[in-house]
Amino acid sequence: MRLLVGKETPRQIVDIGSGTGDLAAMLRGVYPDAELLGLELSLAGIESAERKVPNAVFLQKDLTLAEPPPPKYAGWATHAVCSEVLEHVDDPRQLLEVSRAYLAPSCRLVVTVPGGPMTAYDRHIGHRRHFRPDDVADLLREAGFDVIRATGGGFPIFNLYRLLMRRLGDRLIDVAGSEPSALARAAMSAFAFSLRWNTRLSRRGWQIVAVARVPTTSQEEGRA
Repeated sequence: MRLLVGKETPRQIVDIGSGTGDLAAMLRGVYPDAELLGLELSLAGIESAERKVPNAVFLQKDLTLAEPPPPKYAGWATHAVCSEVLEHVDDPRQLLEVSRAYLAPSCRLVVTVPGGPMTAYDRHIGHRRHFRPDDVADLLREAGFDVIRATGGGFPIFNLYRLLMRRLGDRLIDVAGSEPSALARAAMSAFAFSLRWNTRLSRRGWQIVAVARVPTTSQEEGRA
C-alpha cells in the first residue's frame, strides 16, 4: 500500500479489474475515508465485491472496449490500482488507455503483474503472457502515463513459489477444483506468510511492480 501513496493521501481510488473485491476490501481498511470505485467485467465478481465492501461503487465494464466512462467518473480518481489484471488480456495497452479516462491529472497508478516463466496452471487460469519490468514500463508510456518506477519484488520467496508451481505443472490443475489437504493448506499459509514479509523491491523478483502517474494537462500539451 505504501507504493500507492505519493504526495497526498488517497481520496478517490479506482480498482481496475476489481474481481471479487478482496483488494477493495483491503483498501477500505487502510483508507476508510476514501471513496472507492471498482471496475470489473464479471457480474458475479461485482456481486461478491458489493457484499464485501457495501460502501464502495462497482461498475460492470469491459475495459478492452474503447468506451468513455460515465460522466461522474471521467477524470475522477486521485489514485488507482491495477493488480494481476494485464496478464489476462490480449491487449493490455488498450485496457490501460481506456482506464486512464477514469483518472484525474496527476493520478498515481500502481500496477502489479506476474513475471518469470509461465506454468501450466498459469495458462489454465487464463494468463496470456508474463512480463519483465521494462515491458510494463513500455506499456504504461504507450498508454500515456509517466513512469515513476518499474521493478520486481518478492525475491527470493516469490520466485521459489513460482518454481514450485512450475514443478507441479498439470498436477496443480488436477487438484485446483478439489478441497486442499491439511498439508497443502499449511504449505499455502506458510507461503502467504513468507510473501507478506518478503516485500523488498528488486529486479530479480518475479512479482513485477510499476508506479506511474497521469500527466497534467500542461505536460501533455508540451509533448504535442
